[in-house]
Amino acid sequence: MTDAGAGPTAGTQDGPVWRSRRTDRRSTRTVRVRTSAVLIAATALAVLLVPPVVQLDQQAVDLSAKLLPPSWEHPFGTDDVGRDLLLRCVYGLRVSLLVGVAAALTATVIGTAVGACAGALGGWVDRVVMRLVDTFSSVPHLLLGIFIIALFQPGVWPVVISVALTHWLSTARIVRAEVLSLRSRPYIDAAVSGGASRWRVTVRHLLPGVLPHAALAAVLMIPHAMWHESALSFLGLGLPTHTASLGTLVQSARGSLLAGQWWPTLFPGLFIIVPTLAIAGLAGAWRERLNPRRRSELML
Repeated sequence: MTDAGAGPTAGTQDGPVWRSRRTDRRSTRTVRVRTSAVLIAATALAVLLVPPVVQLDQQAVDLSAKLLPPSWEHPFGTDDVGRDLLLRCVYGLRVSLLVGVAAALTATVIGTAVGACAGALGGWVDRVVMRLVDTFSSVPHLLLGIFIIALFQPGVWPVVISVALTHWLSTARIVRAEVLSLRSRPYIDAAVSGGASRWRVTVRHLLPGVLPHAALAAVLMIPHAMWHESALSFLGLGLPTHTASLGTLVQSARGSLLAGQWWPTLFPGLFIIVPTLAIAGLAGAWRERLNPRRRSELML
C-alpha cells in the first residue's frame, strides 16, 4: 500500500521539477536575448547619433586638456593629446564594425563556396579540399593574418582581407557537413533520378538548405573578426596609428594606464567587449533555435 502510493507521488514531484528547469532555461535565454538586443540597439544609436550630437572634432588636439578624467564636458575623458575619448571610441567602433561585417561576409562567401563544392562533388575533390582546409587550420589565425597583412600597406581593406582569408575554414567545414547530410535526403535522390544535373541539384536544392547555417556562421564570425582586427591594430600591424580604431586606442593608452589614468584603456576595452558579447548572445540564441540539440557555443 505504501509503495503503491509512493510511485505516483514521486512521479508528481519529478514532473514539476523537470518543467521548472525547462522554464528556467527559457527565461534565462529570454533575458539573454533581450539584454543582447538592448546592447546592440544602444551600440547602433551611439554609432549613428553621437557624432552629429557631440559637435567636436575627434581628431582635434588640445594639449591643455590632455588626460582629463570623465566629466560632463568629456563623458569618457580625454586621451594623452586632449582628444575626446567618447568620439574616438565611437569612430573606433565604426571601423571595427566595418571590418567585422565585411570580413565575416567575405569569409562566409568563400567558405560556403568551398564547402559546397567539396560536399557536392565528393571523391578526390572533397579529399583534396578538406586536406587544404586542415593544413590552413593548423596555422594560428593571428600568425597567418600577420603574414597576409604584411603584404599590403596599413589600411582598413588589407585588414578585411587578412581576417577573411583566415576565418573561412570553419564555415567550409559546416557547409560541407550540411551538404553531405542533405545529399542523403529522398528529395535529392528523386531530383537525380529525374535527370537533374549535379549543378542544378547543388544550386536549387543543396545551397538553399545550407544558407541558414552559413548565415549563422557569418553572424558568429563578426565578434571574432572584430577581436582579430583589434589584436592586429594593438600590435601596430592593422590600421595606421592616427586612425580611430579600438585596437589602436588601447595600444596608445598603455602608458597612461601605467601612470594611473584608467579611462583611456577602460572605455575602448568596453567598446570591444560589450558589442561583441551582445552579437554573440543573439547568435547563440539563433543557433539554439536552429538546432535545439546543440548547445550555443561560439565558433571561434
